[in-house]
Amino acid sequence: MRVRPGTRPDLAALDPAGVPAGPRTKAEGLAASGELGVRLAEYQERLYAASTAGDRRRVLLVLQGMDTSGKGGTVKHVIGWFNPSGCRIRAFKAPTAEERGHPFLWRIAKALPQPGEIGIFDRSHYEDVLIARVRELAPRKVVSRRYGQINRFERALAEDGVTVVKVFLHIGRDEQRERLLERLDNPDKHWKFNAGDIEERALWPEYQRAYELALERCGTDTAPWYVVPADRKWYRNWAVGKLLEHLEELDPKYPPGDFDVEECRKRLIAG
Repeated sequence: MRVRPGTRPDLAALDPAGVPAGPRTKAEGLAASGELGVRLAEYQERLYAASTAGDRRRVLLVLQGMDTSGKGGTVKHVIGWFNPSGCRIRAFKAPTAEERGHPFLWRIAKALPQPGEIGIFDRSHYEDVLIARVRELAPRKVVSRRYGQINRFERALAEDGVTVVKVFLHIGRDEQRERLLERLDNPDKHWKFNAGDIEERALWPEYQRAYELALERCGTDTAPWYVVPADRKWYRNWAVGKLLEHLEELDPKYPPGDFDVEECRKRLIAG
């Protein structure tokens, strides 16, 4: 699922309902996710604990995808594994008037996780080379410069101890239609429906090309992109969780106490 740096994936050739690795059935996927969540929860605690002793490392999970690809559902699933107090979640909407008055990375920098935290972005700075490109919200030369700005920004994050995991949730156009229809059919889901999503569907080919270009231009060794099939929700959740095994690679340690254990024990017993 990892995109090789410098290569442009052909999204049309990738099956959004595929199971390229790992569990093959929903039952297997749910079981594997449960086991994974228990293991990663311990590493999250260790990461947070290590930060109290000066360890600056943290993790940033970037989720991008077309409407209904499951960005919000993935966030909900992932947070279910972790202690919420150690997570920093941000869903990026259209820029506010204040945000439009600053460089496009300004609002991103303000939302970054602190040492010891897991940050999760529901949409991100990539909106400024996706919708901005498709909808021509900025001159093409400006959008083209942003790829390099993003790469430099993410390189600086890596140098400062941020492990950046970028995920494109690859949903099929037919599956998206079914999910949008489900929202229309259920009054309790009308709040999630936006008539503008229908207009965005008409630009599906343009968005696919914009994503392919972003995956090519901004896939690096320090901040790689992963394409996760998103038609099967259970597989999407397992795959994103699997990518968070970066926590295990960091292998954070509980810091030693800066006090005399036996002396403190004696005082407690005596009291």
